[in-house]
Amino acid sequence: MRFISPRRLEELGILGMNRRNIGYIGQYNARRNYRLVDDKLQTKRAALEREIPVPELLGVIERQHQIRGMTQQLELLDQGFVIKPAQGSGGKGILVIIRREGDRFIKSSGVEIDAAEIRRHTSNILAGLHSLGGRNDRAMLEALIDFDPCLADYSYEGVPDIRVIAFRGVPVMAMMRCATHVSDGKANLHQGAVGVGLDIATGRSIRAVQFGLLVHNHPDTGANFEELRIPHWDRILDLASSCVDMTGLGYLGADIVLDRQQGPMLLELNARPGLAIQVANQAGLRHRLAIAKQIADETDDHHRKIELARLRFAVG
Repeated sequence: MRFISPRRLEELGILGMNRRNIGYIGQYNARRNYRLVDDKLQTKRAALEREIPVPELLGVIERQHQIRGMTQQLELLDQGFVIKPAQGSGGKGILVIIRREGDRFIKSSGVEIDAAEIRRHTSNILAGLHSLGGRNDRAMLEALIDFDPCLADYSYEGVPDIRVIAFRGVPVMAMMRCATHVSDGKANLHQGAVGVGLDIATGRSIRAVQFGLLVHNHPDTGANFEELRIPHWDRILDLASSCVDMTGLGYLGADIVLDRQQGPMLLELNARPGLAIQVANQAGLRHRLAIAKQIADETDDHHRKIELARLRFAVG
């Protein structure tokens, strides 16, 4: 294993956790605004007020006695669905069902489960098993996203999403997270999803990593990441940057998915976005954040901020 010295990390502009927490999250994210992003129901309602597309909400389960009625509702659905904790983090507690066959429900991985297992999973969500701080939670029932087929080869058994880090309305760094068999169809890098760094200027892939190592092809589909270019890139940057004003948070991560019909949709927001995006881009956040501050100090215009970011952070 090759180690990099602290001095070299400093030269590369790698943002560490302490500097992120103190210099950006602590300084630009007021605690009173956290609830809007930590609670996915509140995020969804705020987005709808601003006419930002989000996955359809089919229902909310708040009490244990509601669970049996929920499974009866699911048996009437003719579409896939997702059950997730309203206050979950890191992809924990998300159950993705792509279809139903008789009395069996088929997960994105192909594993079959029954209604009793769905009830157990939902009960665990309400008990706080997957929520931040272990607090009692609510379960959200959402329609499964019909994701854009142009990205189908870049994800396996799950929906790929795009994470954009935005600072004071300036898009700073982006990656696509591609589900794999190892990650159980979830776009979670720690579970084995592939992170693909994206050029802020164009939406083209820069490089891809899995478990911190560079890869060139998707491990399950064989798709070449060098050929990837994200469609609707203008709308994605616009959506991510708009979330700064919507939440009142100066530093955040916006997770966006591409729906076949509606295009970019906001999946969720994160007030404490992780730092692995630097590995996917093979670039540090610190230098870019310094430039983003200059841009934000120079102009309050939303579109001008995005334009300048695309010019300053273009790759190659």
